[in-house]
Amino acid sequence: MTMVNEFRIKQEICETGRKVYERGFVAANDGNISYRIGDNQVLCSPTLVSKGFMKPDDICLVDMTGRQLAGRRKRTSEVLLHLEIYKRAPEIRAVVHCHPPHATAFSVAGEEIPTCVLPEFEVFLGPVPTATYETPGAQGFADTVTPHIGRSKIVVLKNHGTVAWADTLERALWWTEILDAYCRILLIAKQVGRVERLPTPKVQELLDLKNRFGITDDPRSLHSADLCVNTEWGRGFAQPDCGCSPPAPSSAPAASGGAPADGDEIEQMVQAITDRIMAALR
Repeated sequence: MTMVNEFRIKQEICETGRKVYERGFVAANDGNISYRIGDNQVLCSPTLVSKGFMKPDDICLVDMTGRQLAGRRKRTSEVLLHLEIYKRAPEIRAVVHCHPPHATAFSVAGEEIPTCVLPEFEVFLGPVPTATYETPGAQGFADTVTPHIGRSKIVVLKNHGTVAWADTLERALWWTEILDAYCRILLIAKQVGRVERLPTPKVQELLDLKNRFGITDDPRSLHSADLCVNTEWGRGFAQPDCGCSPPAPSSAPAASGGAPADGDEIEQMVQAITDRIMAALR
């Protein structure tokens, strides 16, 4: 592994921390960031420090077992997750773990991230798996990502957050931003109405494009997996009359001569409106 400027990497970790903090991907001292600087050395963020306000001398140095080698602060307890990724994929140099709210919401709701919606998401990420839940910090938590290394660039951690990896911190942050922006669009689209899927031939065109770009980690190409994931999510349904349109003429007899309606007529009108509202709610 080539030599790196350790101080510059510490600065980059702090800058990445500031970005995830400003984007709302972490709160308080959430999340952790690391960069592998040697075969047996990893720089990582400390515990109990806001990622938005880290300084270079806050950054810790650990070995590949998690033993702290240097740093005035204690290293993050979740560094084992990062180390597991580095052990499984030696070409990976950077890992970013945070809690982007829109992507995390899908795992909290027990929903897989749908695919076959936006072309940019298909090309840059493709299917994003959700790891099984384990208590953060221990080796069991780190082991939850191992089935997905080599098959994805980012994983949603069940009821927790996300972890992304790449050859640079910038790209690991990219994957996180792309995923959360995509999930935000999905949630807004579902509020508007329904989620329209791309036609299967067009999805295949995007996979062919990925292959030409040299992006070879999409499991749909490697393992002949289904092109589209969670196709039931966001299908929508026939909207009932919400009662927003002008009410239909009442069947109740109108007051003659433009005179004010009497008590019986008012009661009939109220009942008719109530019936429309209840029908819409059902």
